[in-house]
Amino acid sequence: MKSFLKDNPIFALSLGLCSALAVTTTFEKAYMMGLSVLFVLLFSNIFVSLIRKHVSTSIQIPVFILIIGTFVTILSLLLERFMPSLYDSLGVYLSLITVNCIVLGRALAFASKNSVGKSIADAFKIGIGYTIAMMLIGLVRELFGSNTLTFMNDISALTGYRLVFKNVLPFSLSILATPAGAFITIGILTAIFNFIRSKYESN
Repeated sequence: MKSFLKDNPIFALSLGLCSALAVTTTFEKAYMMGLSVLFVLLFSNIFVSLIRKHVSTSIQIPVFILIIGTFVTILSLLLERFMPSLYDSLGVYLSLITVNCIVLGRALAFASKNSVGKSIADAFKIGIGYTIAMMLIGLVRELFGSNTLTFMNDISALTGYRLVFKNVLPFSLSILATPAGAFITIGILTAIFNFIRSKYESN
């Protein structure tokens, strides 16, 4: 809980906001984007940590981007093959994980200076925090903006099931489903998050 409040990429550090604004129109896309970043972050951290003593600081950034890009490519190929609908839904934001400041930032700031074990723990801490934040944003935007809740739709090609609830609430705030609504949602959730963090830190 402490690390989630202190180091959350979106609500505490304001990182990864492009994807948070763009792909959180449904709960499903939000959590799948979060899991995608977690996948890339985990394996990138492992490989960066393994080679950290053999890479000069002068070429760290291009080498790390190459590693990250490799895992993004692997992920893209897997999604395109097994979940093409999700691959299309995430679009260019899937490729942009390569230069996501969360992933590259953790490679430079942590994995390049620590052991594999610590780098794995860091990847899970940051990746899960990002995924939970994305889920919260997606939940609010879809539930209150579109009056639906999508658990499985784009990933149905893999799971074989669809789980979409419609007309969940007796009302909807359609603005939350728009790009402006993404800013509003993130702003409100960040304010709530900061209030909870201040109360937690004061105790």
